[in-house]
Amino acid sequence: MAVGDRIKRIRNFRKMTMKELGMAVGFDENSADVRIAQYENNSRKPKEELLRKIASALDVSYESLADATMDDASGILHALFELDDRYPWMHLVETTDNTDASVPHKRIAICFDYNLLNDFMTEWMLRKQQMRSGEITREEYQEWKLNWPQTADDCGKFEPKKAWRKSK
Repeated sequence: MAVGDRIKRIRNFRKMTMKELGMAVGFDENSADVRIAQYENNSRKPKEELLRKIASALDVSYESLADATMDDASGILHALFELDDRYPWMHLVETTDNTDASVPHKRIAICFDYNLLNDFMTEWMLRKQQMRSGEITREEYQEWKLNWPQTADDCGKFEPKKAWRKSK
């Protein structure tokens, strides 16, 4: 979701007009709604200082409006928040991660009530397991990801459109 889409979604959630938001960040009354409209329709992107003012006026964290960086846990969580807003069929569940059976860990996992996506993720999990077990190399795993969906084979049920393994 683009910055302007997040501004619009949150402004509507706050029940503010574009003019009210524009004036709250210091735009002239005559152009306040036009300026905010430019950001909301993504024809312009606010600079960091203005985005911080918009966040303050909307009473949200700057990170709720800024593009998620995915560089740290906070950025990843904000990206996941966006997925949650977009996809009501995404759920959080507590599970036990037995990837390393000697050290089971309780984890929070994301589940999707979407069969096709679940099928895709099942194959992804298989590829990660194959890499961990040494059945495929890290390079083969990367090749599989970089060329997906042409490399998809529904967990071995059919031949992929593009070969990704060095040898079977």
